[in-house]
Amino acid sequence: MLNFTKMNGAGNDFVVIDNRDLKTNLTTEQIALLCDRHRGVGADGLLAVEPAEKGADYKFRYYNADGGEAEMCGNGARCFGAYTAQLSSPAKEHVTFETIAGTLSAELIGSNVRIAMSDPFDLEMDTAVELEDLNQVHFVNTGVPHAVGFVDDLPALDVLKNGAAIRYHDRFAPNGTNANFAAVIADDHIAIRTYERGVEGETLACGTGMCACALFHHILTGAQSPVKVDVAGGDTLEIGFEPVGDNKFTNVTLTGPADFVFTGQTELI
Repeated sequence: MLNFTKMNGAGNDFVVIDNRDLKTNLTTEQIALLCDRHRGVGADGLLAVEPAEKGADYKFRYYNADGGEAEMCGNGARCFGAYTAQLSSPAKEHVTFETIAGTLSAELIGSNVRIAMSDPFDLEMDTAVELEDLNQVHFVNTGVPHAVGFVDDLPALDVLKNGAAIRYHDRFAPNGTNANFAAVIADDHIAIRTYERGVEGETLACGTGMCACALFHHILTGAQSPVKVDVAGGDTLEIGFEPVGDNKFTNVTLTGPADFVFTGQTELI
């Protein structure tokens, strides 16, 4: 039997397992089944807590709903922070964890969790990718790769069509990219919708995607930190950042909710 906790961060939901003893070795197929919304627990991805190897408190392992391991997940990192904070007695208010994208830290602030993200890289304005509904597509890696396009009518946009076109575009081959679509609400406020690689569909929120959109909003409009971001799940999160010249950034933070939904057991097949 596998013990698990179901969590969500702004509607981006996860199966979380404690694998500090390294006794659980899930296959790609088992992870995909656990994340299946009809035949499993149902989630956008799976988070596994493992022992740290480089001096942090824990090691962060993240798997997309298709069972493939990914470098990072911003909303997953907030849930991971909230979950691992409870593993100590008394509970911690600050934890660090190692990811493929680097060592991150999580700070618990009331009901919210603030993640100190790794510095973004490979930023490129106007990748020359053109779609019927988008004139410009920008790109940055905020822990995982993200393409970003700004639109006038976000609710009417066909996210599945445009998201898949970007995700599988030759420009981002062979690994593909996540695709985000943003609309400006105010100088310090945007709304986004995200097509996630590995989920292969729209998710209610994407933390690394929020960071990418907020950074491009700053570049294009001069918006100052922090930037509020509305996501499809109905929550508003906050992205902080420090520009360091020539479209580079440091001290990127992601602040928002991380909720425990339920705990359970399931038999692995």
